[in-house]
Amino acid sequence: MIRILIADDHPIFRNGLKDILVSKMSNAIIDDVEDGQLAWEYLNKNRVDVAVLDVDMPNMDGLEVCKRVKESALQTKVVILTMYKDMEIFNSAMDNGASGFLLKDHSGLDLVECIDAVMSGNSYLGKGLEDRMLAHNDYKDRKKQLSDDLKALTSAELKTLKLVEKNLTSKEIADKLFVTQKTVENYRSRICKKLNIPAGNNALIRWVMDNKDILKQV
Repeated sequence: MIRILIADDHPIFRNGLKDILVSKMSNAIIDDVEDGQLAWEYLNKNRVDVAVLDVDMPNMDGLEVCKRVKESALQTKVVILTMYKDMEIFNSAMDNGASGFLLKDHSGLDLVECIDAVMSGNSYLGKGLEDRMLAHNDYKDRKKQLSDDLKALTSAELKTLKLVEKNLTSKEIADKLFVTQKTVENYRSRICKKLNIPAGNNALIRWVMDNKDILKQV
């Protein structure tokens, strides 16, 4: 027998998934919860083979639950099931060890196929999501290169860069770092040189916006 947990805050959708899995998987014990916090508590108290997690849930989102499963080295396979198609969510799911990724407009039979795949030790992407994995591989390459490049920055320069990412002005950054505005301008200039950012008005801000998804993780 395998144990499956479904976590989704919409009862009709959650119960529909449960009915499909019960009808198609006679060897499964299926439980369900309505938010991420309850999902995390359940996973800590029970041996669960597969956790099917919605992203947008009260108290704790599915991506945070996925991250905690990875950090705690639980043996649970995580499948992210979401209505969101943006790459930031996909990248976060993959970075945090999700074994499967499905959109909610995929059929319930796709979920059955997904669970079979991850239980066999394979990863699974819903139909039409193959391009997401190619884009994710490019993202991983960019992330590694950026992480290497950021090692050239001093602690003060890295703090400055993080504050630029929050859209703070040089004066606001200076106030937070307890330095002069001129010092911050020097930091910004050195950051651009070390990261090979072309000179020009707002060049650093544009670079930060282009790499915002990665900067959040470094």
